[in-house]
Amino acid sequence: MQANLITNRSNIAYLSNFTGTAGFMLLTPTKNYLFTDARYIERAKNTIKKGIKIIDVTHVFRNPTGLKSQWHKILNKHKIHTLGIEEDDLTISRFKKFKKITPKVKFTNISGEMETKREIKTAGEIRLITKSQRINEQVLAEIKKIIRHHRRTGKKIMETDIVWKIKELGHHFGAEDISFEPIVAFGSHSARPHHLSGNTILKKNDIILIDMGMKYRGYCSDMTRMILPPKPTPKQQKIYNLVLKAQQHAIKNIRPGMSGKQADTLSRNIIKKAGYGEKYIHSGGHGIGLDIHEIPSLAESYGKKIRRNSIITVEPGIYLEGEFGVRIEDMILITNSLPLNLTNAPR
Repeated sequence: MQANLITNRSNIAYLSNFTGTAGFMLLTPTKNYLFTDARYIERAKNTIKKGIKIIDVTHVFRNPTGLKSQWHKILNKHKIHTLGIEEDDLTISRFKKFKKITPKVKFTNISGEMETKREIKTAGEIRLITKSQRINEQVLAEIKKIIRHHRRTGKKIMETDIVWKIKELGHHFGAEDISFEPIVAFGSHSARPHHLSGNTILKKNDIILIDMGMKYRGYCSDMTRMILPPKPTPKQQKIYNLVLKAQQHAIKNIRPGMSGKQADTLSRNIIKKAGYGEKYIHSGGHGIGLDIHEIPSLAESYGKKIRRNSIITVEPGIYLEGEFGVRIEDMILITNSLPLNLTNAPR
């Protein structure tokens, strides 16, 4: 028999609803176990899914052999001869500890198996991700008002001020956290795809890139919007329109069964034909769920198929070093027919 050792925190949350920072799961053919310590026992009892047995491993801090005995008892009970491990998550140090207490058992790599299951979203997950995005949009609407006010009055505001306001507003509108550190880039900083927001002060005619996401009941959202200056230059308007055209074309034409590479090509080819292929320096999107980046990937190197009921981002961009950059990002639900855009924020 084979059992699987689950150590990735997002996979543990997906399987059990447990979100503590200390714990692991053992999945056997007939019973699933959650191992955690006294700090999380009561929390686990009140939150995890039915049918999962909680194993208290508090005593291992005083008596490490206690875990070995308990571990062997469970493995022997289920006649486990092979143990699947998430090599992409498990550190060498932690693997050595498990190997020490698991003699005569073959280890096999199961990295990616749980992530593949998580790729297909249930109706409940789709509702939570959509709710996360609605909060994201409420925050953006308020941020736009703040930016308009500062442009009108000339009052100073920095990139980091906007970052903190995004976090504050997210909490106000019901998010439990942000999905990732917001990217707020003024002017030429927008030409850096993952700019680290700093103390740069907004100028009246700056183009602004805002990439932000909220987390609601564990699920992430992700969106990038450009805020053009009151009078954008012809070049800014041209690049913005080109990126928007590429994004809309990709969203309209992505279908289940298409490879990630093919999906990426939908927007990339339009930008290449316009002569800006070398300025499109990242993949065209990614899956999203419990983690901000999940499978599938819209990338030239991703040959696997996009599946129905996965949720992906579509986010082409053009980055002109020293000038400005443009990226537009929406979240898309892949359906049997036309893709469903989960992002309602005006572009």
